[in-house]
Amino acid sequence: MIGKLTGTCDSVGDAWAIIDCGGVGWLVHCSGRTLGRLQQATGMVSLLVETRFREGEITLFGFWDNAERDWFRLLTTVQGVGGRVAQALLTVLQPDDLTLAVAAGDRKALTRADGVGPKLAGRIVSELRERVGAAAQMQPVAKLATKDEAPAAPVATDDAVSALVNLGFGRTEAYGAVARAARSMGEGADVAALVRAGLKELSG
Repeated sequence: MIGKLTGTCDSVGDAWAIIDCGGVGWLVHCSGRTLGRLQQATGMVSLLVETRFREGEITLFGFWDNAERDWFRLLTTVQGVGGRVAQALLTVLQPDDLTLAVAAGDRKALTRADGVGPKLAGRIVSELRERVGAAAQMQPVAKLATKDEAPAAPVATDDAVSALVNLGFGRTEAYGAVARAARSMGEGADVAALVRAGLKELSG
């Protein structure tokens, strides 16, 4: 099982890169984010690798960092999300943005990825929304409170997000703004206060 490759980047394609390790070129499938990092890198590079076996074929998926690999593993637990679809999601949404999109239930953001329609986006949200808490280290702002701060009431934060969406903001950006506001304001913040603070965050 290959877990990491270190070498030089020989070439880059639409969704793949060849990493030359001691004269052996490994074909690794990567997200657009990782490919961008590879194109900017000079000298030796290291990629974390997930090795997948299917119908006698071995496929390597490469990741620039742990956050991307952890999200890949999480996404591929959802029925209908294979390695290529997971990489497509990580191409259109960086790990932090993906955390917010799933936590916010932003199905529209997920459908920007090739191979992800409304039905699959809904399944991803329904299966991973509660589990995003396990990935909170990827995006601490997704938490509604720090260790020493009590969170605002969930109903208030949900209503504040809905209000901002009705004002024309995207669900993911609205969720992020309200999450930051709720984290700083703590317990007792009402909907109106969260909306005002969220608007300030979005206009800052």
